[in-house]
Amino acid sequence: MAKKNVKKISAKEEDKRLDRIDELQDELQEELEAESRREDRADKARERSLALAKAGADKLKGGASGFMKFIREQNVVGLAVGLVLGTAASGLVNSLINNVIMPPLGFLLGSADGLKGLELNMGTTPAGEVAVLKYGEFANDLINFIVLAFCVYFVIKLLKLDIKK
Repeated sequence: MAKKNVKKISAKEEDKRLDRIDELQDELQEELEAESRREDRADKARERSLALAKAGADKLKGGASGFMKFIREQNVVGLAVGLVLGTAASGLVNSLINNVIMPPLGFLLGSADGLKGLELNMGTTPAGEVAVLKYGEFANDLINFIVLAFCVYFVIKLLKLDIKK
């Protein structure tokens, strides 16, 4: 049988070692308690963050639904459609006026450019420039406005949009 090599230590040395073990156990216990407190604080911080995120998401959701409610109740989509169709109709009416109505009027009034070509030469300025009153362009724009206003009125009457509920 093998003989164990055991070193005997004094009672004083044994007490020192036991005291050191107790110190290490106390330090370890303190470290575990500190770690537990850190974990508790981290859990609370996570809970607060989740609560804030949920509140923010609810506000965002409420804001988006509020925006959609606004769009539905205020007829924003109808306004957008009307704007697009009005712009297209304006181009069509301008073409009708400039290409169909004005050339014959201009021909009858003696202008090759339609009403836009009618102008009155008022003479020369002291600076030597010719002063021209382009009343034909104004008349063209006035007729354009009147026809466009009539078209809008006609569409409103045709779709019965003027009836109050």
